[in-house]
Amino acid sequence: MPHVLVLNASYEPLGVVPLRRALILVLENKAVCLEESGAFMHSATVTVPAPSVVRLKRFVRVPYRGPVPLTRRALFARDGGRCMYCGGVATSVDHVIPRSRGGKHVWDNVVASCRRCNHVKADRHLFEIGWRLRHKPAPPTGLAWRIIGTGHRDPRWLPYLQPYGAEDAMARIDGISA
Repeated sequence: MPHVLVLNASYEPLGVVPLRRALILVLENKAVCLEESGAFMHSATVTVPAPSVVRLKRFVRVPYRGPVPLTRRALFARDGGRCMYCGGVATSVDHVIPRSRGGKHVWDNVVASCRRCNHVKADRHLFEIGWRLRHKPAPPTGLAWRIIGTGHRDPRWLPYLQPYGAEDAMARIDGISA
């Protein structure tokens, strides 16, 4: 099922919800549709355009949001789904400094990798096998990463995410993917 970007009354991105939830918000007059997806939702009596971006009518206070959590999906989004060693399609997660040698499970030490590179590297340091990373791993910053890291992306969302670091995030993903 398609997903919809939800914005606060102040146009700050809050998150991504399934189309059904967004449609309920619009029909209950709790949100306004800002962008339509082009599809239509049909009921017995009404045909409604499916939203792609909705804005809540009332401001929702959001508590402090800490750093972006390190999840497999967010890691693959950060690295553009590409192996940071060979540039192939990433299918696994690798610790640059192996955990068996004291490496931590943190953004600065984790990269996406293909199964072959992960297997060849095993529990060795990069300098031991003469490899280099294509990009230095770093924690993602900006509110846009919370949205992009969900794995759901729609080009209609970009204008609403640009003030929150979406251009940097998408440029990094596109630059790595290329």
